[in-house]
Amino acid sequence: MLDYLPTGIQLTYLLAASLFMIGLKQMGSPATARKGNLLGAVGMLLAVVATLLDKQVLSYGLILVAIAIGSAIGSLIAYKVAMTDMPQMVGLLNGLGGLASSLVAVGEYWRIVSHGQAIATDVNISIIASILIGNITFTGSMVAFAKLQGIMSGAPIRFAYQQTINILLLVAFGVGSTLLIANPADLAGFIGINIISLLLGVLFVIPIGGGDMPVVISLLNSLSGVAAAAAGFVVMNNVLIIAGALVGASGLILTQIMCKAMNRKLGSVLFSGFGTASGTSVANADGASKNFHSIDPEECAMMLGYARSVVIVPGYGMAVAQAQHAVRELADMLERKGVEVKYAIHPVAGRMPGHMNVLLAEANVPYSQLYDMDDINSQFETTDVALVIGANDVVNPAARTDQASPIYGMPILEVDRAKNTIVIKRGMSTGFAGVDNELFYQDKTMMLFGGAKDMVGKLAAELKQL
Repeated sequence: MLDYLPTGIQLTYLLAASLFMIGLKQMGSPATARKGNLLGAVGMLLAVVATLLDKQVLSYGLILVAIAIGSAIGSLIAYKVAMTDMPQMVGLLNGLGGLASSLVAVGEYWRIVSHGQAIATDVNISIIASILIGNITFTGSMVAFAKLQGIMSGAPIRFAYQQTINILLLVAFGVGSTLLIANPADLAGFIGINIISLLLGVLFVIPIGGGDMPVVISLLNSLSGVAAAAAGFVVMNNVLIIAGALVGASGLILTQIMCKAMNRKLGSVLFSGFGTASGTSVANADGASKNFHSIDPEECAMMLGYARSVVIVPGYGMAVAQAQHAVRELADMLERKGVEVKYAIHPVAGRMPGHMNVLLAEANVPYSQLYDMDDINSQFETTDVALVIGANDVVNPAARTDQASPIYGMPILEVDRAKNTIVIKRGMSTGFAGVDNELFYQDKTMMLFGGAKDMVGKLAAELKQL
């Protein structure tokens, strides 16, 4: 029976890899994302069980204890973390994935060296790659988490000779890696490249502003996958290589999609310091204040209640206020009055890719009402009211009309083409890009000032009176 065990293990790995691919495909659509996530989880369970059966371990008891502790912590986090804090959790999990890959490489290096064994060159290179990518992912993700959580400023952090220091650290890592390949038992060199790679992760993320966080999150996700694939080569585990490659490739594709949605090049995202933690209201170039039209909840409710079609545009302001359930209730009330309701989703609305989709799914918004930017833009001209809830940069017409604007060329939701636009916002501050929004000052735009959840609740109350 033992003679057939490796075949059984490899077949299990093949099944797990197939589930990963099918699950990844299904996570491309909100309608099938939950099923895809479940298939991926089942595949990972099969991979873990098969690995435990295939490899000799020091103690199954200790591994079971570790699994129990990790499962308890993971379940508690998943239960306690609010949907609005999901970007932070994704960043944290990306970092822990990178750290796990790095620790695998460190453990394997220590095991070989402590037994006085020679390290094959290919294994040594895999260890170095896993340490570099894993440590950068870990510390970079921790900085991203701190920025998103408000522990540190979300504004770009820059200092003199920053890029020069980064280049010197990369050169030092390259020199240290070369020496380590020549002399694998050089423990000081091994510790040195670990410290350098950890520093690189911090310096990699601190100059990136809040406006680019969706790109950073997806890029770090890709790096965590690459680190896992490198760790797979270290321990020669096929399913780890496959899973890491899938995460790395899909994360890179998503990063490209995010850059395209922002009309930015990846190099510009990483090195330009674009975006601010929070904006302030902006005046005209001559210092004069711009004029805008405000509206109260009663007037707003009348516009919505007597409209034939309403497109709701959710943004990060809705997420912060946790107003998704209130928005769903408002939409249900409008539909009962015969109003056609749709939701317009911008690829980079929020703090991570798919942020708005996740929030609306939690509120059980029908998937059939969710429209991507490319599908909804052509419908705004026939829309009676575009209701913008906490969105800013992704609806700024300057991206289409002002060649001097730093966001010029960024694809936006063209809500300014609707017959009327209502913007729910606390004030006239700028968005994460630090750019004033022309939409707020247009004749067809009405500003409803206040928190998203509070204002949507007042709108629902007024609608009941119609």
